[in-house]
Amino acid sequence: LFQTSHYLGASMRSPGMAVFKQQKVEDVYEIGEELGSGQFAIVKKCREKSTGVEYAAKFIKKRQSRASRRGVRREEIEREVNILQQILHANIIKLHDIYENRTDVVLILELVSGGELFDFLAQKESLSEEEATRFIKEILDGVNYLHAKKIAHFDLKPENIMLLDKNIPIPHIKVIDFGLAHKIEDGVEFKNIFGTPEFVAPEIVNYEPLGINFSSKVLSGASPFLGETKQETLANITAVNYEFDEEFFSHTSDLAKDFIQKLLVKDTRKRLTIQEALTHPWITPMDKRQALVRRESVINLENFKRQYARRRWKLSYSVVSLCNHLSRSQMRKVPLMQDESLVGTLKKQEEERRKKRKR
Repeated sequence: LFQTSHYLGASMRSPGMAVFKQQKVEDVYEIGEELGSGQFAIVKKCREKSTGVEYAAKFIKKRQSRASRRGVRREEIEREVNILQQILHANIIKLHDIYENRTDVVLILELVSGGELFDFLAQKESLSEEEATRFIKEILDGVNYLHAKKIAHFDLKPENIMLLDKNIPIPHIKVIDFGLAHKIEDGVEFKNIFGTPEFVAPEIVNYEPLGINFSSKVLSGASPFLGETKQETLANITAVNYEFDEEFFSHTSDLAKDFIQKLLVKDTRKRLTIQEALTHPWITPMDKRQALVRRESVINLENFKRQYARRRWKLSYSVVSLCNHLSRSQMRKVPLMQDESLVGTLKKQEEERRKKRKR
């Protein structure tokens, strides 16, 4: 948790909010190589000068005016910080410090250096269900902790499931990126449209009240609902349209299939809760026979690698398309439209549904 006892300079605080230190982050940390980047954030490795301890510095670009679409609104950054401050769990990234300058808020975070879980799995020769469930249980443990604190992550996807260190026999999971996380208060109806299309739940697509019921699409190797377009993907999700192809699931245990089927349920009242998922016999075998089945069953890594490569290609294509769109927008000096975003796609679908109801 963020501590203010070692505060070194002038700071800025909103009522009930964390201290955002106003001194230069470079005075306290040596900033190193870039580790990754998003639309409005860059993550770089850094080293605390006084201790020599390495961290990750997440530079979040602040939105400079209400009219601008570039950058993140301050209240959204504060929400992410306040949620991170409440979290202390072995499978969730830790916040160490916060700095602010004219253009950025800099979050000093635990350094998670093992890369993405899916990158690690894609390089493996074989993977038993027993090994797979170790990773899944750590994800479940982290999500269970969040739900106990009434926190919904809302962006659980392969890119946000990392390994602390991949060079140990059994690497540990770290859930990262709480930019979309929200507190879900009891009795308060919460609706919103956000997330990554192939990993959102049906209730988000249908703009229904959201809760903290767990969904397992991130655990399936690649989304079983992934279509050729966002519209097709979202239609598959709302219909809960998937199947276990015999070619790919012939060596998958019935326990694993049962676990997946009970999570990929449209009705949130019938979907497994996080506690039920943790006690499911595939995750926690109840006898030696179930443990043996899990140990002898294997994950179809060839299929996983094909689906993984397809997803990576789609992500790369999306990035290139966005860059081209940005370049064209700059050349024409026109505002960047959001037609390709999840919000744009879902708003169009909502408008179409309204028109049909009026007819």
